[in-house]
Amino acid sequence: MSEYHSKNFDSMTLGHSDTVLNMRHISTQEITSKVKELCIRAACDLGNDVVFVLKEFRGREESPLGKEVLDQIIENAEIALKEDAPMCQDTGIAVFFVEIGRNAIIDGSFEDAINEGVRQGYKDGYLRKSVCHPLTRKNTGDNTPAVIHINIVEGDRLKIRIAPKGAGSENMSRLAMLKPSQGLQGIKDFIINTVKEAGGNPCPPIVLGIGIGGNFERCAILAKEALLREIGTPNPDKELDGLERELLEKVNNLGIGPMGFGGRTTALAVHIRTAPCHIASLPVAVNIQCHAARHKEVLL
Repeated sequence: MSEYHSKNFDSMTLGHSDTVLNMRHISTQEITSKVKELCIRAACDLGNDVVFVLKEFRGREESPLGKEVLDQIIENAEIALKEDAPMCQDTGIAVFFVEIGRNAIIDGSFEDAINEGVRQGYKDGYLRKSVCHPLTRKNTGDNTPAVIHINIVEGDRLKIRIAPKGAGSENMSRLAMLKPSQGLQGIKDFIINTVKEAGGNPCPPIVLGIGIGGNFERCAILAKEALLREIGTPNPDKELDGLERELLEKVNNLGIGPMGFGGRTTALAVHIRTAPCHIASLPVAVNIQCHAARHKEVLL
């Protein structure tokens, strides 16, 4: 080996050794255990952010029937939490957004650990298994495989977020590849028309996750991930925050109301995420979430 290659080899080896010494090991067994807990908690505990805003909108609702529906939704959430029972019979397909620190080492298959946690959580939590083959419609029997989105970040921690997604609202979601010339007005029109066409099907009041930009698949993921933001928190981008408020007002002026029975409470929130896109395209995705806006997370 030449002197040059020898020095570089030693340098690479030393750097690798230092990196290994700084790595943090996370067991797949711990991941599976935590995912199991997340599945059950998400199904039974709606979350304080959603319950708070439901009560807030109930106080402003003008329709007597709308108020009654909101009362029932709130009561249902309270019973589910107290009885440790699913708040909705559709306990959804398990969707995960994961951040893995680049200095974390997982001692086995990460995806297998996630799916085993889903398998155990849906079995032991008595949650409905809703995953099947797309053509034969044969149920997989254990709600796997999960949908897993992974992002590598700095550090040595592992953050797992779950957002079970039911079909009633998911089926009303839409994506469009708009022309750049359609601009902001085209984006607004597409969002409002999507909600109008959905009507009462997605079990309103809904939360709208909006993805703008990126490409076909990136746009859809942005919309999905936007739903994870805590309801009631402003968008850090002031321009997008203003757009969210404008769209929320327009959606609630449609008069669809709670469960489609009429009223002012069609949506609880609009959350937008954006990404740069190609100069010749303008992707927009609307991911509709029903009032059972379930999401939980754990940091390992």
